[in-house]
Amino acid sequence: MTAGNGDEDDIPAASGSPDASLTQDDSFTATSHAGLTYPWGEAAPGPGETIRIADGISWARIPMPGSLGHINSWLLDDQDGVAVVDTGVCLTICSDAWKALYAGALAGRRITRVIGTHLHPDHIGLAGWIAKKQGVSLWMTRGEMLTARMIVGDTSDTVPDEALAQSRGAGWDDEAIERQKAGGWGRFGMLVFPLPRAYRRIRDGELIDMGAQQWRVVTGSGHSPEHACLWNEREGVLVSGDQVLPRISSNVSVNITEPDADPLGEWLDSIDKLIATIPGDVTVCPAHGEPFRGLHVRLMALRDEHRMRLYKVAEAVAEKPMRVIDSFPLLFNRPIGPDHQGLATGEALAHLKRLEVEGRVRREDVDGVWWYHGVA
Repeated sequence: MTAGNGDEDDIPAASGSPDASLTQDDSFTATSHAGLTYPWGEAAPGPGETIRIADGISWARIPMPGSLGHINSWLLDDQDGVAVVDTGVCLTICSDAWKALYAGALAGRRITRVIGTHLHPDHIGLAGWIAKKQGVSLWMTRGEMLTARMIVGDTSDTVPDEALAQSRGAGWDDEAIERQKAGGWGRFGMLVFPLPRAYRRIRDGELIDMGAQQWRVVTGSGHSPEHACLWNEREGVLVSGDQVLPRISSNVSVNITEPDADPLGEWLDSIDKLIATIPGDVTVCPAHGEPFRGLHVRLMALRDEHRMRLYKVAEAVAEKPMRVIDSFPLLFNRPIGPDHQGLATGEALAHLKRLEVEGRVRREDVDGVWWYHGVA
């Protein structure tokens, strides 16, 4: 099943299991959210409802299938209307939630633009649908939009050779490889309504003028190529997307589209950038979970936890060579079953690549399988 041909109400009711394997938001690494405060507690807006966070921003929650269960959409006051930030996947459970909002909290209000923080389907899956239905533009960074187009355009059902080579290199056995082949390819596009051909590019440091409110674009990388956060300095609010989540660590993976990338290095650099740029006392509005305060505490915890895992893997590799799959128990706080082996492999590769870049391990290819050795 695909997302359809672009008709306004051509939204599939179901599409397999749109879990972390498609949204790529949730990591398998353990993480602590100690030291954070939640001004709204466990409250969340219900169907058709919003919760006011501060002047210029309201909170809507869009339900989704899968382990994450929802995505937060942030509604920004924009002149005489509302700008939508992130949308949910292209399934009727999400489009029905938007219809409830149009009939409820947004009744009589004009949608002015759609902003996608980044390319994952739970963030832009309905961006094209809302933009088309409302006659407005989609705003994204260039890195996110072009990468989304590349992935959505890959409609092949056959698992590409590059993906199979990465799995073999990581140490997958023949049974796992055959299971990967049987699972097919091109599932990303199932959950994304056709994107508009034209979009409005946003850039790091740009100030988006919404009349009474101004939102500055602050980009990060690692979880995705050019993720956009939005910072309202006057109101002390940060729309963080997946760049900062309160209770889970965003997935940071090496993907076949850029096999030599160092996404964890980019992620760690982005953490340092956010600490240096955004005050620690802002109200953080994340894509998943509840609004919270304690930005710097959270960022330092994320940085330190990844650094600790790098240390553990480097120590283990110094004792004896290992494959990517051998590092799973050192990196993840739960067993990795067949359903999540692909995502876990990408994340483990990101950690091992970071250690390579830092000169702490070296990779040896032995008959198509990658073995990592310590560097004296």
